[in-house]
Amino acid sequence: MAEHDVRIDRLLLSQEITDFLYREAELLDERRYQEWLHLLADDIRYWMPMRRNVKFGEEEREFTRPDSDINWFDEGKDTLDRRVKQIETGIHWAEEPHSRLSHLVTNVQLQGAEPSFATPREVSVTCRFLIYRNRVETETDILVGRREDLLRRNGVGWLLARRKIILDQNVLLTKNLTFFI
Repeated sequence: MAEHDVRIDRLLLSQEITDFLYREAELLDERRYQEWLHLLADDIRYWMPMRRNVKFGEEEREFTRPDSDINWFDEGKDTLDRRVKQIETGIHWAEEPHSRLSHLVTNVQLQGAEPSFATPREVSVTCRFLIYRNRVETETDILVGRREDLLRRNGVGWLLARRKIILDQNVLLTKNLTFFI
């Protein structure tokens, strides 16, 4: 395949993945959680490690490890589904009244595609995010960070199979994490 064709395939795929991430953000902002759940693979891993301040040279200790350390969350589809059901009861203490959210997604970069950019079954993608949350009258939260996602193609589009969320802050100032990132 010519180099020109590879670049076009990569560009088209990049736009398709960016559109997927924008659509996901819109679903979350509009509280369309059931539709959001349909974007998740059955074997999803939705993980956010904790961050530590470490000395120079000790970068391997900066983040908590999966399966052995405490993390902000490490969830699968079943847990995410239960969280959605809890929010949708209307009596969830941390989401009554509902938070007003804006998910901003930027710096979307394809890191790889298997087996190729022309015929991808899985795509590794990174992006930056900013989430603004306002709740009741005076509670405001801003979360900023990076996501590392693995998207898997299904028959009709893309599914989120893995998400690692890396917050820029190491002290979480928000009162709860009942919203999705």
